Amino acid sequence: MAKDTERSTEFSPEDAENSGAEEELESQAQQEQGSEDQVPEISDDQLWELCQERVCPSCPQKQEMDQEVQRVRADADNYRKRMAREKEQHCKFAAQDIIEDLLPVMDNLELAVGHGRKVEACSDLVQGVDMTIQIFLDTLKKHGLEPIQCSEGEPFDPNWHEALAEEPREDLEAGKVCQVMQTGYTYKDRVVRPAKVMVSKNCQKQS
Repeated sequence: MAKDTERSTEFSPEDAENSGAEEELESQAQQEQGSEDQVPEISDDQLWELCQERVCPSCPQKQEMDQEVQRVRADADNYRKRMAREKEQHCKFAAQDIIEDLLPVMDNLELAVGHGRKVEACSDLVQGVDMTIQIFLDTLKKHGLEPIQCSEGEPFDPNWHEALAEEPREDLEAGKVCQVMQTGYTYKDRVVRPAKVMVSKNCQKQS
């Protein structure tokens, strides 16, 4: 009976080998379980990049989102360009209102000279006013104001001229400037006031 007990407690080489294999498998399983429990720490940027890589490029939601982003960027770019143009225009023509308010002063000086030339006693005064007009005009030219060059006989151009009335003329073709009633001006290539003129029309001769 004792011999049977002793035999049962003895391990064969095969039992030892099987036991070692089981321990190795158990150890490997524990290592794998531990590696699964350990989650690597990554930053938000890295997580976003990983998500972008795993998103299907043909995904409808992603395509719709990309199109919306492009629209927003295009709208923002157009808004910046429009604001830049408006700012440039505002800075360029900032003094236009002031210059337009000064034009009646120039008109009155020119009227005074026109009437003064008819009176011989006012010749010195007319000369002084002429000098004042020239200084005034030179000063405004420095800021972009230019008179519209207009003379009798040139074609009427609605871009530069404003017709006050038509005048029958035998010496001019129809549609020509007969007389300049008021000088026109441009401010930095923009017409701030067209020249007011009389325009010729065909003169019907009575038989």
